[in-house]
Amino acid sequence: MRLAIAENAVAEKAVVEQTVVHPFDRISQLEIPVCRFCHELSSLRVKRFFSAISKIGDGHYWYVGLGLLLLTQGAAALPAFVHLLTVGLLCHVLYKSLKRRTARLRPADFAADGFQLTVPPLDKYSFPSGHTLHAVAFAIVLTAYLPAAGWLVVPFAVLVALSRLVLALHYPTDVAAGALLGALLAASSFHLSTFQALAESAF
Repeated sequence: MRLAIAENAVAEKAVVEQTVVHPFDRISQLEIPVCRFCHELSSLRVKRFFSAISKIGDGHYWYVGLGLLLLTQGAAALPAFVHLLTVGLLCHVLYKSLKRRTARLRPADFAADGFQLTVPPLDKYSFPSGHTLHAVAFAIVLTAYLPAAGWLVVPFAVLVALSRLVLALHYPTDVAAGALLGALLAASSFHLSTFQALAESAF
């Protein structure tokens, strides 16, 4: 009798788990055709190009770039270095926290057919795009300190965002959210008195 009750409880729990719909599932279903279109439209050569862009956009390369900035520009680059490093760390904490909370499956995990990944994802979940978040935030902050750098970092940030779609690593809403969060975080940082002082003393 007890065994039967336990088995029924397990069966009922399994049915409930199967009927639970993730909050992002309906949105993901709507976006999967867009993801598949971006992925399938691109040739192998285009995918290889965006694979390289994506690799350069990995977080650790940004911090290598910060080190090079400090080495080449010396003490004059210290305010920009501190600002960029702080914003970068905040971006990392923010997107990691959001990914754990939202737990949105990546396109290739949500609908495996039609996707041939050329770049393995850095983590399991999709929302938001950490690459895009970092790229946009870094581009805004660095351009504020070095306007001439904008000609390089702004187009690169756009390419990073596009790479997440071409490589089928993110949905459009992941990329849009990453760009928005990165822009808001970077812009709001300049309203803090500490960073205002840093910006005024730079270069």
